Amino acid sequence: MVQSKESHQISSLTLPLTSAPTTVAATELRPWGSFTTLEEGRGYKIKRIEVKSGHRLSLQMHHHRSEHWIVVSGTAKVVCGDREHILSSNQSTYVPQCTTHRLENPGVIPLVLIEVQNGEYLGEDDIVRFQDDYSRAQ
Repeated sequence: MVQSKESHQISSLTLPLTSAPTTVAATELRPWGSFTTLEEGRGYKIKRIEVKSGHRLSLQMHHHRSEHWIVVSGTAKVVCGDREHILSSNQSTYVPQCTTHRLENPGVIPLVLIEVQNGEYLGEDDIVRFQDDYSRAQ
């Protein structure tokens, strides 16, 4: 019986990063559902958002960030500026900085989406609410 020895070489590629990402995975409950911050780094934040059936987030905008939304499951009714459209699983949309927007779940199952935020400041206090079903408008 002959044994062969295999040699495996692993090459590594070092990418210049301005800051290392932080894995957060902290879930926050809201009246409309919840969001979990999956990862955050300099200039970006990734969230998993779940919206209960029949609920919606406030009509809002952000001064310091844009957002990309990718639907994982369920149906999303999206208002972005003066446009309104419906998104299903594996569809996405972009919300530019300083644009009024709203996310709603008109379906019967929970809406799950991934949100990628980009901007210089990504704090939760960068939300200007114009209308809110839960009396949180400013």
